[in-house]
Amino acid sequence: MVFSITEMGAMVMIDLNDPDIMSSSEAAKRWHKADDYVRQMYRKTPEKFPEGSIRKFGKQLVVTRQGMEMVTGVTEAEAEENTARKQVS
Repeated sequence: MVFSITEMGAMVMIDLNDPDIMSSSEAAKRWHKADDYVRQMYRKTPEKFPEGSIRKFGKQLVVTRQGMEMVTGVTEAEAEENTARKQVS
């Protein structure tokens, strides 16, 4: 658990074990995208990511499920279904 102070001065707890928080490479795999997909999208169109849904720590990008859903337009389950359909075709 990590504690963070909001702009209003409230302390909130962030669970870094939450599966909705992931590295950019993990997110790309989970949404069946190229390894550098998140990095490219963030570089080209950072405004597509809702505020607080992506952050750079050193050289590592960390993204939330919400950020990936907004950028890709599909949920993780939908991405999985789309990939399964393509493999059957």
